[in-house]
Amino acid sequence: MPDGIFIRVDLDDSVQQDAELAQRLVEVCPVDIFVRAEGGGVATVAANLDECTLCDLCIQAAGPERVQVVKLYSD
Repeated sequence: MPDGIFIRVDLDDSVQQDAELAQRLVEVCPVDIFVRAEGGGVATVAANLDECTLCDLCIQAAGPERVQVVKLYSD
C-alpha cells in the first residue's frame, strides 16, 4: 500500500450493475476517487484515495450497504 493511504473503499458488486449509481458516485466525489469503468461500472482511483476528506457523500449517494469507506488506522 502506498504511503499516505489511510482508507480503503469497498464497493458492493451491485454497484457495478447500476450505471446510474456509478455515474452519481463519479459526480459526487469532490476529490475524484471514482471513475467510470469499462462495462458501465465504477472503479476507484488508488492515487486519489489519500485525498479523501471522509465527507460521506459517496455513502449518502449509494447507501452504507453498497459503499463503505474503511479507515485503515485506529482512532
